[in-house]
Amino acid sequence: MPLNVLRPGLMTTVQDGGRIGHYHLGMPPSGAMDRYAYRVGAMLVGNADGEACLECTYFGPEIEFTEPTLIAVTGADLPAKINGSVVDGWTAHQVKAGDVLSFEYLRGGARAYLSVAGGIDVPTVLGSRSTYTLIGSGGLDGRPLKEGDQLKIGTPSADATAGASVPERLRTRHPAQVELRVVVGLSSYRVQPDSLAAFFETDWRVTPDANRVGYRYRGGSIDFVPRTPPAGAGSDPANVVDIGYPIGSIQVPGGSEPIALLHDAVTGGGYATIATIISADLAAAGQSKTNDVTRFVEVTLDEALQARTEESTRLSEVSKALREC
Repeated sequence: MPLNVLRPGLMTTVQDGGRIGHYHLGMPPSGAMDRYAYRVGAMLVGNADGEACLECTYFGPEIEFTEPTLIAVTGADLPAKINGSVVDGWTAHQVKAGDVLSFEYLRGGARAYLSVAGGIDVPTVLGSRSTYTLIGSGGLDGRPLKEGDQLKIGTPSADATAGASVPERLRTRHPAQVELRVVVGLSSYRVQPDSLAAFFETDWRVTPDANRVGYRYRGGSIDFVPRTPPAGAGSDPANVVDIGYPIGSIQVPGGSEPIALLHDAVTGGGYATIATIISADLAAAGQSKTNDVTRFVEVTLDEALQARTEESTRLSEVSKALREC
């Protein structure tokens, strides 16, 4: 059962839970930037965790359905329309053959997720259907959607019904100012203590250089501890001998405009990483957009793990609420 792409949107790609287990080979996970919205969408249409969906950035696509199916739109406040009529987000909707899904203008957040019963059926690469555009791998020919594409759908489950809806308290909101919790390190020793303190007191604004690879922020500067570069490190004060980059790690080349490395970023390099966004807040990072304001908040590793547990609990609450619909 193909989906016909009438309009591709600004940046619409096939994504799933990510390409996990290959980071040591230099392969980032890719996958949905907002894992919570992705997983909730899968629940709404009865998909198993790992089935692929469409991640729609800023401007949504226009999709024609050729057979009846169940769909849901989660994530950013990007109002969806079926045949021109606005429908509720975070809700399962039945569509018929010939129905057309489109979107209004973005109101909040950056990325919406279109989940379809059965999942988007594209070949797996290293165990994932996610698109990694930097090397043209995964998804649909390793690229964003374009006009005229047709997408196959897998076999739907019978475990979801139209009308099921996520309670308001479990839906994510996307304000224009967010706080992102971080754990300091791996190379924070390279930063002057007063400069590191100022990092947490600055209102950082998302620049236009914000995509699946990384987000660049503007608003202040970082001063590094003077030193004679060791063998193997470059002359930039932010350089270190090459290290691995955790997903969410923040580097500051040249001491200005911090860059948060996200799901499609390189896995290592020679810039000091002064902090790392906790896994529970990666979705909020990926849902911020150009000119939104970000404050970074230092937390401990124990607090980061607690936040991850709370996110898991929240997903369990969604699952329970949908079973009761």
